[in-house]
Amino acid sequence: MALSPKSILRRARTCIRLEGDALAKTADGLGSEFVDTVAAVRATIAAGRKLIFTGVGKNAHVAQKLTGTFNSTGVTATFLDATQALHGDLGLCAEGDLALLLSNSGQTEEILRLLPVLKRQGVTLVAFTQHADSDLAKNCDHRLLYRVPREACPLSLAPTASTTAALALGDALAMVLLEERGVTRDDFARLHPAGNLGALLLKARDIMRTADRLPVARETVSTQDAILAMTRARAGSIALVHPKSGKLTGILTDGDFRRAALTGPDFLQKPVATFMTRNPKVIAENALGVDALRLFEAYKIDDLIVINAQYRPVGLIDGQDLPKLKIV
Repeated sequence: MALSPKSILRRARTCIRLEGDALAKTADGLGSEFVDTVAAVRATIAAGRKLIFTGVGKNAHVAQKLTGTFNSTGVTATFLDATQALHGDLGLCAEGDLALLLSNSGQTEEILRLLPVLKRQGVTLVAFTQHADSDLAKNCDHRLLYRVPREACPLSLAPTASTTAALALGDALAMVLLEERGVTRDDFARLHPAGNLGALLLKARDIMRTADRLPVARETVSTQDAILAMTRARAGSIALVHPKSGKLTGILTDGDFRRAALTGPDFLQKPVATFMTRNPKVIAENALGVDALRLFEAYKIDDLIVINAQYRPVGLIDGQDLPKLKIV
């Protein structure tokens, strides 16, 4: 039967609230067992072993997602198909590994059949379930328990609130361990080199031009010498520095050069400091690439000089390079 707009919204809100209740109950129920599981996973990672996630049905999808989450934070994790495991895939399990076994009821036949086999291989077992009195929970080394007052499904059949709670609990485990291990934005960028996330986390030092693509000259050189240095570097600007300290004092751009040409025929012999732009916009080498993008957009500039902690130029970001890096 067709539902009225009011009924549609009411039922949708009920579904979301029921799932929210499961998350709240799960958060409130965390205790020493969660802390013990964190310690067990930490020890596994420290020993150079891997995490194994397995589940059946919808929990298989949750297990696969959590596998990806841990891998993205630099923890070696793999998904084990519970059915195929008993037909040869157990070869990916080794002594010292830790397996997280997902089963809402804790009585899933395929998961229970894995228990003795994994134990015999020396794998540490974590029951990932709603029911503390289930066979799975009773026979594992550790327990991750989530709490679901009721499923959001009106028939109380489709896994809804239970899979949401399981996923959130697994994410909580991953994030606690991420913080403990001191994972940084740089670490994330290295693990996401092809995706937009990796691009967004690139630092200025990762995208700047250096060496022969970075023209630098003393502010005392002639305008002609500065232009020649720009040409050799195939750049649209040159960083100008103090002759003694090497600190950045200005920039000469193509636009500055054209304006200088209007001052008279002898402009090329004049010191470049005569025409340079003092106090140019700069960015620190450790700043994010997106911060550079904001400067380009805010000030309508074509080039941005990258400086180090001593305010010396160490790189040049050309605005034309940003689209290639998919930062824009």
